[in-house]
Amino acid sequence: MSDDSVSFFYDEHPAMFKNNPLGFILSIILIPAFGLGILILLYWYLQTKSVRLRISGDDIELERGLLRKSRTDLDLRKIRSVHVDQGLLQRMFGVGTMEVYTTGDEPEFKLFGMPDPNDVRNYIKERGRVASDT
Repeated sequence: MSDDSVSFFYDEHPAMFKNNPLGFILSIILIPAFGLGILILLYWYLQTKSVRLRISGDDIELERGLLRKSRTDLDLRKIRSVHVDQGLLQRMFGVGTMEVYTTGDEPEFKLFGMPDPNDVRNYIKERGRVASDT
């Protein structure tokens, strides 16, 4: 699924500013304080770039890590539910926390600050419905 010629419905990293605008502003304010804000922003940037969620057809690929990669692949037809949690600011900026469940009580993965989480949930529900009809 890592082929660049594949068309993806969703290919995103967690958002920085949209997920925590107050933390972002505070980091900018702290830049004059011995460069502390720059270190916070750099750490935050690397943290967001180390997570990537890709959805293509009936497959989900979650990739974590910068130097050491960890990949989780799921078949959309095996997903039992997707839980989306959004606070007021997250709803205003179109980001949220997503939990994906297959079997059992624990989520397969939980992602914070993902753009358009409701679109992802609706896509997964629709693909699951199509798979159950066939």
